[in-house]
Amino acid sequence: MIKRILSILSLLLVTSVCAQYTDVINSNRPGFSESPYSVGVGIYQLESSVFHRKFEARDPLFSNPRATGIDLHYRMGLFDEKLEFNLTTSLQSSKFAFTNVFQSSYSEFGIGQLNIGAKYLVYIPKYDDKGKEIRSWNKRHGFDWKRWIPHVAVYAGVNFGSILNDFHARGGVTPKVGVLLQNEFSNKLNVVTNVYYNYIGSFSPELSYVVTGTYNFNDKWSGFAEHQAIFNNQESQSNLGLGAAYLFNQNLQINSSIRATFQEESLGYYTSVGVSYRLNRHVDQFEELDEFGNKIEDDEKQTYNKGFFGRLWDKITGVFKKKDKKEVQLEEGVEPVNTKENPRGRVRQKSILDDLTKEDKKAKKKTIKEKNKASKKKKKAEEKEKRKLEKAKEKEAKKKAKEEEKLEKEIKKLEEELKKEEEEELNKKYKEEKKKKEEEEKKKKKEKEEKEEK
Repeated sequence: MIKRILSILSLLLVTSVCAQYTDVINSNRPGFSESPYSVGVGIYQLESSVFHRKFEARDPLFSNPRATGIDLHYRMGLFDEKLEFNLTTSLQSSKFAFTNVFQSSYSEFGIGQLNIGAKYLVYIPKYDDKGKEIRSWNKRHGFDWKRWIPHVAVYAGVNFGSILNDFHARGGVTPKVGVLLQNEFSNKLNVVTNVYYNYIGSFSPELSYVVTGTYNFNDKWSGFAEHQAIFNNQESQSNLGLGAAYLFNQNLQINSSIRATFQEESLGYYTSVGVSYRLNRHVDQFEELDEFGNKIEDDEKQTYNKGFFGRLWDKITGVFKKKDKKEVQLEEGVEPVNTKENPRGRVRQKSILDDLTKEDKKAKKKTIKEKNKASKKKKKAEEKEKRKLEKAKEKEAKKKAKEEEKLEKEIKKLEEELKKEEEEELNKKYKEEKKKKEEEEKKKKKEKEEKEEK
């Protein structure tokens, strides 16, 4: 019994070295800020939103007072859990205005932005575990001032401006760098701060910052408030926004936002509705521990997950490897003993418990097979019944359709007959009226002739 308990504990003592991956989608939308955390290796995530922006065109001379389109933000984790590559672009219909003595404008559809970048998590702070504090209620429920220390990530990217429909005409390729910070003040409240220096080396470099506060109301709903400001040589912009997000399932989020925008002396608004979806191909990396807490390292290479060509290549390369020959020196009068090395470096003594566990496993396998067979039979029977019902429904539908067609044909025939009868009656009436008119004319002629004769 003790061995069985130890074997169960050895299976439970498994630690994960994953640091970035989360079971639930981690989306930056509907805010403009970006979390320092990556999505994790094997995650392919698309964050999209449909937006509409409008403000009054006053100053400066050239402006973009109205735009409607789609924002796309693609994220994927490669090579390392702390590293993420992303692509940001937008397809939009923009209205450009020129304001001088008079105002003129024109519309254009194209790519609003195109940026490719990467971020890497540099620093993760460690917070005190308040749950372990049992001596002081104040310390257990008090605020941890270490939470003012943020998580830190660095960002580097490239802008492609030659293909954009931007009135600033920042052509060519320009770099973008930034620092991403996140403070987790509690399990429900966190604040994200981004500082960027964009369009480096162009005629109008840009400095901006975003501060976003997010609060989780429950497992499904969360809300945010955000402030963003952008500064360059030609103009300054800022906005204040509110929004909400709903977690539909582990891999899908729906969100929306509304903002008040401020550009020089003009006031406008920005609205958006979006969806974030991820394709989860993440595989956790584990370190397996034995019952004594030691890391288990397999000497033999595991090839059961490899394909046919992978196993064949392992065999070919194994032929040319030098194998260490171990010579066993025996004393006189001692017979050789067959010793097989355990691949994990441990030798277990056989006992009755091992035999019992094997029998239990065999019995469980049999019951599982029987259950699977019974469930398969039930599924087949249910599928047959469903097919029969569907066929019966199809037949009834066909019969109804035929009856409706017959009724329509009969109705058309009746309508045609009625039309013919109406036409015949009209023709008869017309002929009778003609005859009456002719007779009246003849009478009138006769009367005139008689008068003339008199």
